[in-house]
Amino acid sequence: MSVTTAHNAKKMYRFDLVKRLVARLKNDEAVIGGIGHSNFDLFTAGHRPQNFYMLGSMGLAIPIALGVAIAQPRRKVFALEGDGSLLMQLGCLSTVAAQAPKNLIILVMDNGTYQITGGQPTPAAVGTDYVAVARGCGLTSAAWAADEEDFERLVQRCLETDGPHLIGLKLDAQGPAGQTERDPVQIRDRFMRGMGVKQSKLPG
Repeated sequence: MSVTTAHNAKKMYRFDLVKRLVARLKNDEAVIGGIGHSNFDLFTAGHRPQNFYMLGSMGLAIPIALGVAIAQPRRKVFALEGDGSLLMQLGCLSTVAAQAPKNLIILVMDNGTYQITGGQPTPAAVGTDYVAVARGCGLTSAAWAADEEDFERLVQRCLETDGPHLIGLKLDAQGPAGQTERDPVQIRDRFMRGMGVKQSKLPG
């Protein structure tokens, strides 16, 4: 059986991948979108109360998703994090492995650049392999998606089996398809309602 590495994974379009992910969410799964383009495309592909959109805090999508997964162990929780943001909190992968939440799935969106700040290269551009890093941290269910079909297969496996899981995604240079609303109070309130922990009269 061939193994996909960072060097032979197809570069894919983030918005297309996020649309494919959202289309498979049938049970109010939580999705935490990291800052910038990860949550821009999440908002555009499938805005829903169970989505949480990070604003301005690099590296916190996975820690927040870990907290949600621990608090609601029967709910599948996805973290969408860019490679640059992951570098800000790389130790969170060891924490996830140590806590071992069965319902957490991490998607690492790796385009090799800090795209939102001007396209400066990240270490991934010269060889850092985040799936290998994740495995080294103890996340044994970590794999690169070879292409779009493989991505859908991996997502379905994550939905059907215990984790934690991590999927690495190599991305092309295309920008986001839209823009997230920037109202922190409403984002928080709507997500809390989506998690069933708060009632509110704010619109959906």
